[in-house]
This record gives sequence, C-alpha cells and structure tokens, in this order.
Amino acid sequence: MDPRHEALQQRLDHRFRRPDLLLRALTHRSFGAEHNERLEFLGDAVLNLAVSSLLFDRFGGSDEGDLTRVRAHLVREDSLHRLALAMRLPEVLRLSEGEARGGGAQRASILADAMEAVIGAVYLDGGAEAAHALVARLFGEVIAGAGVDSWRKDAKTELQEWLQARKHAVPVYRIVATRGQAHAQTFEVEASVPALERSARGEGKSRRAAEQEAAQALLDQLQRAEGDRA
Repeated sequence: MDPRHEALQQRLDHRFRRPDLLLRALTHRSFGAEHNERLEFLGDAVLNLAVSSLLFDRFGGSDEGDLTRVRAHLVREDSLHRLALAMRLPEVLRLSEGEARGGGAQRASILADAMEAVIGAVYLDGGAEAAHALVARLFGEVIAGAGVDSWRKDAKTELQEWLQARKHAVPVYRIVATRGQAHAQTFEVEASVPALERSARGEGKSRRAAEQEAAQALLDQLQRAEGDRA
C-alpha cells in the first residue's frame, strides 16, 4: 500500500485487513466506477448511530430535542470537512484529473463525503466496535468538553421556527453571486420573506455557510423590527 495510506491508517488508529475498502472510501465518483458513494451512505448511518450513543451517555439529563440538535451540529458538513482536513484526506483522495485541477481535493462537500465513507469502510472492515471507537476518537473530546447548551440551533432553523410561530411562510434562498475560482469560491446568498417584504444577504465559502449568514442577518432584522413595534 502507498505510504500515504499507511500514514492515514495510523492517524485513524485502524489498520485495514481489507485495504481495498480504504481505497474505495478515498475514491471520488469522477475517478471511476468503484467509487465511495455506497460507503458514504453506510458511513452516514454508522456515524449517526455512534454519535447518538456518545451523546446519550454524555448528556443523561437532556431530552430528545436537545440531543438531536447537538447531533446535527456534530455531523454536519462543516464538522466533517474539518475532520477530513485533520486526517489529511486531501493528500490521498483519488479524483479525475479534471476534478483535481478544479480543486476537488479541497472541496468541503467532497471531503465530508469521503470522511463518512472512511467511517463506513472501518465498519465493514472491523465491525461496529471498531467504527464506534473511531467516531469516539474523532468526536469524543468535543463532546466531553462541552455542555448541551454550547450548541444553539443553527440560524436557518431559528429563522424558520420564528416565522412558523407567527404563521408566516418559510424563507426563500437564492444565490446572488459566486466569486473566485472553483477551489476557493465565495458564495453570496439572499434570504427573503416576500410576504413581509424583507430580505438580507450573507457570504460564505460554501452555499450552506452563505445561507446561514443570510438567515442570521434576516432573523436579526425581523427581531429588531418586531421589537420596534412592541
């Protein structure tokens, strides 16, 4: 096996009995037919179960809503992207030449998917215990060091709930502009509530991040307006 794959196994603290599983987990669909999307599907389920178990043990007094909110924060794309960078997955991803030239090895969505695929590969290679141990190594310190209140609802969720509580339609999001090269793009997104004639914009390195910024700006605007009327 490539020395880089050996080094990755050391970072994961898991040695594959079936190295082909690791190779597939690192293979983007642009590279060939034997890609990682099925492993990503499996890894997503394994990750959610393992994180749920960790949260269940850590936050014994928390209700389902709190645990669900914390889990969503932990397993979202941004978190998985950071873990993939920490595991140095960009060094070992297998991409087509075109995808590689376009900066695919640094793209948050590709890296997050690959991280889930690696978790799925560990599950198939070593079973549930090995996969749970990996997830505990990846997330355990973050979970152990924070209280459940450390993770507030994300801005899009807060905005939607604020609107629904007042019998308004959910917000509409649209990309206003995309700047920069493919591997380092900045997105500008507008969030609006046409019925209220209110809108706000946000920027981010991904569409999701820009939507969150726009949602927060719009929520702040709506809350200030409501306060002024009170």
